[in-house]
Amino acid sequence: MDFYGFYTGTEFDAYRYLGAHCQETGMVFRTFAPGARSIDVIGEFNSWQGSGMRKIYDGNFWECLIPDAKPGQMYKYRITGADGSCRDHADPYGFAMELRPHSATFICEEEAFDFDDASWMKKRGAGMDKPFNIYEIHAGSWKRPSDEPEDWYNYEELGEKLVPYLKEQGYNFVEIMPLAEHPSDESWGYQITGFFSPTSRYGTPKQLKHMVKLLHSHNIGVIMDFVPVHFAVDDYALWNYDGTALYEYPNQDVGKSEWGSCNFMHSRGEVRSFLQSAANYWLTEFHFDGLRMDAISNMIYWQGNPARGENKGAVLFLQNLNQGLKMRHPSSVLIAEDSTARPDITKAVSEGGLGFDYKWDMGWMNDTLSYFQSSPEQRVERYHKLTFSMQYYYQENYLLPLSHDENVHGKATILQKMNGDYEGKFPQARAFYLYMYGHPGKKLNFMGNELGQMREWDEKREQDWDILKYPVHDAFFRFMRDLNRLYLKNPAFWQKDYEQEGFQWLDCHQESRCIYAFERKGQKQRIVFVFNFSGTEQNPYTVKVPGAHRLVLLMDTDRDIYGGNRMGLENSTEKSIDLVSGVADLSLASFSGQCYLAE
Repeated sequence: MDFYGFYTGTEFDAYRYLGAHCQETGMVFRTFAPGARSIDVIGEFNSWQGSGMRKIYDGNFWECLIPDAKPGQMYKYRITGADGSCRDHADPYGFAMELRPHSATFICEEEAFDFDDASWMKKRGAGMDKPFNIYEIHAGSWKRPSDEPEDWYNYEELGEKLVPYLKEQGYNFVEIMPLAEHPSDESWGYQITGFFSPTSRYGTPKQLKHMVKLLHSHNIGVIMDFVPVHFAVDDYALWNYDGTALYEYPNQDVGKSEWGSCNFMHSRGEVRSFLQSAANYWLTEFHFDGLRMDAISNMIYWQGNPARGENKGAVLFLQNLNQGLKMRHPSSVLIAEDSTARPDITKAVSEGGLGFDYKWDMGWMNDTLSYFQSSPEQRVERYHKLTFSMQYYYQENYLLPLSHDENVHGKATILQKMNGDYEGKFPQARAFYLYMYGHPGKKLNFMGNELGQMREWDEKREQDWDILKYPVHDAFFRFMRDLNRLYLKNPAFWQKDYEQEGFQWLDCHQESRCIYAFERKGQKQRIVFVFNFSGTEQNPYTVKVPGAHRLVLLMDTDRDIYGGNRMGLENSTEKSIDLVSGVADLSLASFSGQCYLAE
């Protein structure tokens, strides 16, 4: 390990040196604990009695060689800290941990794994001109073997169920909520105790590698949620590790996050090297295709509050992290969950940006959902909530998210958010989703949304798959599948997401009728989208499509097979419309969306 790089915050491979590693003479344990008075390694190999560690290098690192320690055995560090406390800690650089409430670290076999995915790794990439249809899941509550509280599919079993589902439903990426070890199920993995340890809830690190290998073999990308902002307060983990605030701030005003966890002190080089090594570890050792980084707003500004000023240490960390990851993994995808208005999140570090590939468009999400929660009468006044996004859109590389956060904590599910009664929500949701997929930007949809699920997400239960026995939900499920497939198949949906010529308003001044029309372009393809969100039929509606002679219907959200009222469109004259001087007269159902191939 480059010790100077470790201290100055430029190290990305600290996990290869720190932690437990097999040598010819036995197992060597190393930890960084500059404030510790003494440290013992305790484990199954010494009956938990302790083997003393010695200081090495500059006295801030500790090491112990134990000939009898073997892979699969558990261990901890018993640390007498600078404050006189004596606590047993999990290894910060450990590769596997016990299932909560236990906290020992496992020694892992360090052996090469054949992912057999060279062709996939060669062709993958950030893909600004490619389709990104991301299905976000929580590994423990997508599907479960039974209703027993802790009966989860292991990583391999999960992969075997995900592959046919994602292929059938038209998703080409899966984003998995944090998989690093965490003690509280309710934290969903966002309060971590093992930054290098795949959670043992779902099996072993090797089983996780098998899952990624399987997904790659079917051309499905895998993105993992990564948490570089804060960590869990459990005293067996990073908190007060050597009797001092080694990873966290000593001052509670900035040291405690809004979630009650400890904020990382990103101005410390050792902390930056720890997090950079963790990010690199997941991309290198597990072949994840990218990282979605959580709560970036809370790194850009102190406590996420712009009024408190920019956290320059954390911003510099993000720049170094993203630049370093791109040097090592040029084709990886780096995504920021950021709700701030700070510019240049997706601009290259060399140009003064933060170096992310994509930024979640939280403004689009909030404005759009607010619009659909309002009544048709209110939408007249709120008409331009749906046009505003395109006024700022080209400032960043945006991704449109309908994530887990929009389906919990009393916010209601996406379908439930639609205005009106139960039956009235479905036509609005269909039109809403066609609008989302027509809008520029890559897509993310949380599990259960495609079912038209009404119950908020609960990490203790699997999704409500049984609701597909009801025709209205089954029809909505079919609509989402067809929409996903339509998106993947047609370049106009995604090829020019970040080029201004890829989008054009055809009509965005029908305030009183709540009608919108726009055009998308890609690979010489033109697709026209028309929406009616007024709650009343609009017939006729006249739209001009310059240069087009004919419109061929690709999707109508009001079709009977989707739960709507329009029947038999396969053989209908409405499937193809001839234009006169580029003008079309359309009939729009009360809550509906249509998209046409323009020829």
